[in-house]
Amino acid sequence: MPLDFASLRPATREFLARRARGEGLLIDGEWRKAASGNTFATLDPATGSELGQVAAAGADDVNDAVAAARAAQVKWAATIPVERARILWKIADLLEANIDELAEIETLDQGKPLFVGRWAEIPGAINQFRFFAGQAMNIEGNTIENSINYQPEGKQVRSWTVREPVGVVAAIVPWNSPLVLTAMKLAPALAAGCALVLKPAEDTSLSALRLAEIMVEAGLPAGVLNVITGLGGETGATLAQHKDVDKIAFTGSTATGRAVLDAAKTNFKRVTLELGGKSPSIVMPDANLDLAIPGVANAIYFNGGQVCIAGSRLYVHRSIHDQVVEGVANYAKSLKLGHGLEADTQMGPVVSLRHAERVEGFLQRAKGAGATMLTGGERTGEAGTFITPTVVTDVTPDMEIVREEVFGPVLVAQAFDEPEEVIAAANDSEYGLAASVWTEGLSNAHRMSSEIKAGTVWINCHAMYDPALAIGGVKQSGWGRDSGKQALESYLEWKTVCAVV
Repeated sequence: MPLDFASLRPATREFLARRARGEGLLIDGEWRKAASGNTFATLDPATGSELGQVAAAGADDVNDAVAAARAAQVKWAATIPVERARILWKIADLLEANIDELAEIETLDQGKPLFVGRWAEIPGAINQFRFFAGQAMNIEGNTIENSINYQPEGKQVRSWTVREPVGVVAAIVPWNSPLVLTAMKLAPALAAGCALVLKPAEDTSLSALRLAEIMVEAGLPAGVLNVITGLGGETGATLAQHKDVDKIAFTGSTATGRAVLDAAKTNFKRVTLELGGKSPSIVMPDANLDLAIPGVANAIYFNGGQVCIAGSRLYVHRSIHDQVVEGVANYAKSLKLGHGLEADTQMGPVVSLRHAERVEGFLQRAKGAGATMLTGGERTGEAGTFITPTVVTDVTPDMEIVREEVFGPVLVAQAFDEPEEVIAAANDSEYGLAASVWTEGLSNAHRMSSEIKAGTVWINCHAMYDPALAIGGVKQSGWGRDSGKQALESYLEWKTVCAVV
């Protein structure tokens, strides 16, 4: 059935009337249409209903946005830290005041259950702004005792370092958790004194537009944040290649990350990349299964598996393999699929028909290669965008479904016998974003967290985040880190000063 707009919150309906009519570019503090007048439709993935039209920015719009950021950046960098912190904190307060509307917008545009946005992801975005409000007042250089011995007689050489913002940042964000992942780019960049051009994903532009409205309301000066919506291969590529952009902060697929790297060559832009993953969940024979079974299931089925750190590879000790896999399969069967705005929905659709077909293709090829769908493995729903929660067995390590990122509610289960065997299997991947180990043994926890090649290893949990904890990967899962003090560092440059006094 088409979406009943009358059932939406008044604030949500007002936002859609205000912004989903092709006036979604924020450039130098002003809202406007694309210079070409071009737009594209944004859809409710659960029903296929059109939510509205979003501006499709072209090269002229990108140029204007970058120029506005360039003009605003110097003044923003010179703004005293306490004022930058005040504005970031105000943004957090306004996000909190509008959290129910924001959660509804996020569900409409991305498909996730309302509770996921309302109680997990949007609070995470709020905390990003509050954490980096504090970090804005904690930027430090160093005094260096040098050994320069050829200074003029009677003089001394003093040396010190200062931290300065990188400059203009292109923030390019994905569609799976739009608001929180956008906050993870904007908050540290603004704390450091950078100005930004934000390019949201074409499938999920709406929450970025509402966030931009809130940031303007909070007092962010014109031009410090500019938002350009459009198609990734056009608008995003033009922005990434722009010679007046100093840094690209990108989250998305590894394939697109390679294109971003290529674009950065134009002027040797700084780049941080948070890319794909194929994260292992390892259940040891001493694990607490009352904790591990729902934990493993949530690691893959949260947000329909559309999470970069999703625990998509399950390795279970052979002595408990059948018990754990059956428990996870039963959990999968119990999940209620539906529209994200329905109160009892536990898992919504994937983000688009195009993506649902992509996930379905992985499942069909796995079946053809001899894998078994223990449960799930079907594409359903009136718009064809729901994938039933899936457990895949009878796989071999070389299968595509074991090695490639599916980015859907698809778990691949395998048995192991020895710790050395499972550590090697966990590391046998091009990716190295995250992992979880389920064990009551201190030695297992320490050894595996040390030997698994991943940016994050969770023990007896999965996907626990905090803005103070750095997030990122190794190998083809990316460069650099989001969140934590490490994120702030990536938006700052070192400058050395050496003076004869």
